[in-house]
Parts: sequence; C-alpha cells; structure tokens
Amino acid sequence: MTDNLQLPALNDSEITLNGRVATLTFQRHDVRNALTGTGLIDDIVNVADWINRTSLVSVLIITGDGSAFSAGGNIKEMSERDGEHKDGAFGGDVYEVQNKYRQGIQRIPMAMSQIDIPVIAAINGPAIGAGFDLTCMCDLRIGSEKALMGETFVNLGIIPGDGGAWFLQRLIGYQKAAELTLTGRVIGADEAKELGILLDIVKPEQLMEKALEMATRIAEKPPQALRMTKRLLKTAQKMELPEFLEHCALMQGVCHNTEDHLEAVNAFVEKRTPNYKGR
Repeated sequence: MTDNLQLPALNDSEITLNGRVATLTFQRHDVRNALTGTGLIDDIVNVADWINRTSLVSVLIITGDGSAFSAGGNIKEMSERDGEHKDGAFGGDVYEVQNKYRQGIQRIPMAMSQIDIPVIAAINGPAIGAGFDLTCMCDLRIGSEKALMGETFVNLGIIPGDGGAWFLQRLIGYQKAAELTLTGRVIGADEAKELGILLDIVKPEQLMEKALEMATRIAEKPPQALRMTKRLLKTAQKMELPEFLEHCALMQGVCHNTEDHLEAVNAFVEKRTPNYKGR
C-alpha cells in the first residue's frame, strides 16, 4: 500500500475525492448505467484495485448519474446475441457464455469482496438485477425515495449469474431472499428498508449529502483500524468462533502497537480531537 493518490483512469465513470472519502459515479445514464455493454465493469474493478493500493482513502461511495443507479444487464444486448452480435456479452455457446460471465460481470463481486475499506451505495433510482446485486455487495446502503430494487433475473429466464443469490440471503436471510429471487418482483424504498436492505431513506436532493455525512463520520476513524475492522467483519462470515477469536487476538495485537491507537487514547484522556496519521 502506498500514499499515492493518483486517480485511476476510468471509462464510463467519474471518481472524486472529498478528504478521505472517494465517490464513484456511474455516467452512462443513456443506458441507465447498465453494467454490461459499457465500461462500468472495468471501472469498478480498477477503482477497487486502486483503493487497496492507496492508504489515503478510507471510505468509498458508489452512486449513479441520471435517473437510475444501475439497470444491471443490458436487455437490448441480450436480444441481439446472434449473427453480427455474437461477440457481445451474451452471445455464443454454453462454454463461451460461461467464460464471458467469468471474465465479465463476475469480476465485480470478486473485486467488491476484496475492497479493504467500507463501501456505501447511494441509490438514487432503480437498482435492478446486477445493479441491485452490486448494492448488496456494499457494506451500507442509503436510498433515495425514488429507489427501486429487484432481483429480476427469473423474469428473463435466467439466474443471478453475478453472485446475487449468495449476497442477498446473507443480507436479509434465506426466506426473504428466496421470495424476492423466485418472484422477481421490484420493491420500493420503504419495503427495502423494512427488509433491512436500506439503512435509511432520504429525499432525492439529500441523498449525496447524507451519504457523504455518513462516509465522513466513518473516515474520521483511525485508517488502519478501520481497514482491519472491515476485514474482520468479512472474515467473521467464513470462520468458526475459536479460529475467529485467534484471528481477533492477532489483529488486536497489531492495533495496540500503532501510533494511532496511542493518539486515540491520549486524545480521549485529554478531551481533544485526535490527529490520526495512519501509522
């Protein structure tokens, strides 16, 4: 990890910085920020890699420009998969389509699962199919009143090929995830919050302000401890308790030997704002 803050080169997105908070904004509103048939897959993967190589960013916000967060797969591209369109994301025989998923949309869950810092989805509008699954890969989700969400693959005769069936049930439990996935119905912001998908709902004009407020509050914490805590939360999903506690003990040993831990303790005792250096 370095202190290099040179921004990654992106195709169909914009990345901005506000202190230690980075915001990735999809900018393909002409196709409702569809993930396939655009450069958005590469953009997400490149930003994830960049974040893990720089020590100067503590929180990532992901949002969409225009009326939609992301429409997921490009349905028009699905219909144009033969003849001259065979080389598209959905054309070819079983083996070819399998490889296109592996080398395409499935790069997103692999990259998102490896991001070291907290990720907040600011859902400005519809998040459908793979777009919905992307929000479920984030750590926190704030929705505009205009947010619509749906695990809609079955409506098109396909399955959640991007790992959505893995992420959604871990977020809201098997039964609720099964109902949404098997019916393919689209839900509004209120129901999404009731199900535990959304943490909060705000008016459209307040969405980015709310997301940045939350991100800034998180980014104020000691950078190393923040990254280790994110890793700990993810590791807890995969380990049995005895092994997990051993892992916690080791990571805690690291934390107790950082300069930021001593600064946090001293600032608390002295009743002042801490000055963290990421060391």
